[in-house]
Amino acid sequence: MAQDNLAFLSSIDSEYVIHLYSRYLDSPADIDQSWRGYFDGLNDNESAVLGELAGASWTPPERRSNGFSKADKATGTSSSSYSAGAFASSQAKASAIGKKGTDGNIDEETLRHTALDSIRALMLIRAFRARGHLVSDLDPLGLKDIEYHPELDPKHYGFSEDDYERPIFINGVMGMEYATVREILAALKETYCGKIGVEFLHLTDPEEKSWIQNRIEEPRNHTDFTKEGKRAILQRLTAAEEFEQFLHKKYPGTKRFGLDGGEALIPAMEQIMKRGGQLGLKEIVLGMAHRGRLNVLTNVMGKPFSAVFSEFQGNILKSDDVEGSGDVKYHLGTSSDRDFDGNIIHLSLSSNPSHLEAVNPVVIGKARAKQIQLNDYKAEMVMPILLHGDAAFAGQGLAAETLMISELPGYRVGGTIHIVINNQIGFTTTPAYSRSGPYSTDIAKMLAAPIFHVNGDDPEAVVHVARIATEFRQKFKRDVVIDMYCYRRHGHNEGDEPMFTQPLMYKKIGQQVTTREKYAHQLIGQKVLSQEDSDQIRADFNAELQDAFNTAHNYKPNATDFLGGVWTGMTVAHGEARRGITAVKDKKIQEIGKSITTMPDDFNLH
Repeated sequence: MAQDNLAFLSSIDSEYVIHLYSRYLDSPADIDQSWRGYFDGLNDNESAVLGELAGASWTPPERRSNGFSKADKATGTSSSSYSAGAFASSQAKASAIGKKGTDGNIDEETLRHTALDSIRALMLIRAFRARGHLVSDLDPLGLKDIEYHPELDPKHYGFSEDDYERPIFINGVMGMEYATVREILAALKETYCGKIGVEFLHLTDPEEKSWIQNRIEEPRNHTDFTKEGKRAILQRLTAAEEFEQFLHKKYPGTKRFGLDGGEALIPAMEQIMKRGGQLGLKEIVLGMAHRGRLNVLTNVMGKPFSAVFSEFQGNILKSDDVEGSGDVKYHLGTSSDRDFDGNIIHLSLSSNPSHLEAVNPVVIGKARAKQIQLNDYKAEMVMPILLHGDAAFAGQGLAAETLMISELPGYRVGGTIHIVINNQIGFTTTPAYSRSGPYSTDIAKMLAAPIFHVNGDDPEAVVHVARIATEFRQKFKRDVVIDMYCYRRHGHNEGDEPMFTQPLMYKKIGQQVTTREKYAHQLIGQKVLSQEDSDQIRADFNAELQDAFNTAHNYKPNATDFLGGVWTGMTVAHGEARRGITAVKDKKIQEIGKSITTMPDDFNLH
């Protein structure tokens, strides 16, 4: 930032000059030519610092010392009229902080120091918004060192330890009119460096950027869940964990591509459906590869547990309706309806072949078709969700291609929620040897999409970002990414031994307490429930699984309904009817050939 351009902020008339800047944004012709030339020369960072002095849009009016009308809009914050009384108030408060000279006025050096404090504090805040995610606590295994970043150090902006307790005027930014460096750091670390890291300053739309900033800064980037909400999260974690452990005991060594270590996905998806339903959502089209698919089929889609157990016993669905494919259970799709507080959400999970994320464009196309069928041209009723593996999202070209076309008119679906089940290992390879950037989600920046990195061992944080992602998608109709850091408790497919290739990681995983156990312990400490309550939730779900297991050998699947709904009345041809008569008479071919090669007389052919 050019020191000369902001030198006026060290003068006694700094707030008046900032007011002139707001008038310049409203109507440049209303101010003197010399000031117009000066303001024309400000770069983006310099004008942003001026705009920051207006405070956040969610700051209560009584805590905003002055407003800047359109100056706020320059940085995406809401506007308010400039008040002479507010100006006087802020000057008076600044005077109370500074030293007074012998004549009762503030000396020039104190004014300069006070103004520089404000500028430096705002620069520190902007640095955390841009870089805070780099030092967030994202890895449940704690294997990744949280490195020092100089731009997040107050010393980088000229603050020493002696400055940490001095009140600084920041005029509503982070919800505080005055704050010490220590208080500012505490608020920034809680918001940007906890279990959630947010990348949003690359967004190109000021309204979207401002919405994200306000949505996470006002509540310090967390949700205060009710006791019922916390119990609901624990119940969904219990269902996810116990289902995987049940399969592991009953069918040891059998491929299932379990969700073990990433169980927080299930309450996150429940939140998307619940909040989406409140915002007008009627249908969700899902696409995913193998990891956690059986868990999603049962605990999200509502597929009967007995149906999955029956498939493990060898009774894979074979039906003429699906061409007798006999595909493996972790490739199959399904559809169902879920009721969330009276909002019925229709879910459809597309069948997926072995080629990782080959289903991604199919899901987008299916969502687009449903939107057309429902005349959902505002993309409010139908939303696609894609679940990705971290290595595939970064490395599979088809994922990038699907992102690339997402904003083209012919392919737009009003935004997709992307959830990366980031178990920090691609088959056998660690991220450091499988991609060039720090995140598997870096590729999503081509869309200027917000990216929420979140620690999968903090289920409340995961549900919190799922809610924000849903609200963002429904409001702005743009893609949004949730990067859920977790781990893979067993090998790639439960049949291999990961200790051979990743001994350090899997030694740590072997000692790792499950997400469900950690959260139950947290709720017990908060007096939300007792140990007996926690044990009962687990016992009740296990009893449900055991009952389903006992009846699995008698399970008879219903006929597949791929030609139900809007396709009712259509049937699949069988036998010779499938071949049909495709021949065309010579005369007809000649007529068609002549028609498509004859130019109209009034057409000027290039």
